[in-house]
Amino acid sequence: MAAPSAPTSDLDRTRLQAMLDREREAFAASHPKSLALAERAKGALLHGVPMPWMQKWAGGAPVFLAEARGARVTDVDGNEYVDVALGDTGSLPGHSPQATVDAITERISGRGGITTMMPTEDAIAVGEELGRRFGVPAWQFALSATDANRFALRMARQVQRRSRIMIFLHAYHGTVDETVATLDEQGHVVAREGNVGAPVDPALTTKVVPFNDLDAVRAALAPRDVAVVIAEPAMTNVGMVLPEDGFLKGLEEACAETGTLLIYDETHTMSMGTGGCVRAWNLNPDAVTLGKALGAGVPIGAYGLSEDFAARVVADREGDYLDWGGVGGTLAGNALSLAAARATLTDVLTDEAYGAMLLTCEHYVAGVQDVFAKHGAPWHIVGLGSRAEFGFTPHAHATGADAHDAIDPLLDDRIHAALLNRGVMLTPFHNMALVGPATTVADVDRVVGALDAVVGEIFTQAA
Repeated sequence: MAAPSAPTSDLDRTRLQAMLDREREAFAASHPKSLALAERAKGALLHGVPMPWMQKWAGGAPVFLAEARGARVTDVDGNEYVDVALGDTGSLPGHSPQATVDAITERISGRGGITTMMPTEDAIAVGEELGRRFGVPAWQFALSATDANRFALRMARQVQRRSRIMIFLHAYHGTVDETVATLDEQGHVVAREGNVGAPVDPALTTKVVPFNDLDAVRAALAPRDVAVVIAEPAMTNVGMVLPEDGFLKGLEEACAETGTLLIYDETHTMSMGTGGCVRAWNLNPDAVTLGKALGAGVPIGAYGLSEDFAARVVADREGDYLDWGGVGGTLAGNALSLAAARATLTDVLTDEAYGAMLLTCEHYVAGVQDVFAKHGAPWHIVGLGSRAEFGFTPHAHATGADAHDAIDPLLDDRIHAALLNRGVMLTPFHNMALVGPATTVADVDRVVGALDAVVGEIFTQAA
């Protein structure tokens, strides 16, 4: 990706690269065991990691994990970090929260049984609690948010008897084939650059419109060939793009007018509170999808359907929902995942916990704003509950395209590598920080202090 046109393009790119090189040299000196394991992994693991995204660490090699607890991570070299990445939301409840650990231990060594293709009472309790939080009553479980999205989309197409879905430009809903799409310069739907082995042309399956553009939404839905819109209430995978006043209400009205179903993907936006944005903003979806944090890191996804949507699924006689029809999975809904989810919802991600998390995140946002102001950095920060992300423009963005075009990979890497060397673990894919129940004000102050040093060096050099 080329350097952005403004406002960071005036930074000396050669100097910025030299600063990154120095940080990577320092990283190598303090992470010899991680580097040795990374070299060894090349002989056993594709891309040298168990999952490709793990190569994204800016230090020049993956940071290999030794221990994690609460809001702290220790690598194999003994380096400890304040972790505000929290597994890119997968560990929003904190690493190994005790209540979840106890439930997992009891499930495995007490009652026994991890996966049996049998339901447990925990599953009912989790469905009831998610229904209370998100306002949709009929839940099923998967092993990831990707699968939850995939299954909900399939059900929507089936009962709607319509073939297309609609997404927002630069949205991300996991590795669901139909959602890995974008627009070319002429406004035509095409596969996103680098889309690996796309099974069909996404122009046959998907419509793509800009976020916060109700006219584009209405135009896309007008032919009534879209079965379902899937959207994050706020975009979170291309920086942070919040909905403008009236946009989500207008989206819901446009869907209702055209008989289009609406799914809110709350996998990341559950940072907003116990019921995500759906509860905080009084939204009215036909389905909600979740994953990642629900089991405090134990693999799980969930999708909940409204009463009407669920009734249509149950009444449908053409789809095979119980066997070969393309939904479900042998390990989905397993006893371990549901035990972890029940404990996490009941004892970790509570209303009280979120109240403290939101206050701590406000402290982080204020600290970062002070850093930017102190050094004259042309950046902004956007908060969403216990989640916050800074970007490289003076103002937040209204569309995914604007947010995408402002990304500066070299500057990102320089900041991330420098923070790693200062004991701070920021999400490697973006400049996103999460505050969990175990994150303290002192943790936030350490993160802000490290960022202060890094930003100050960049802009002192720039001057």
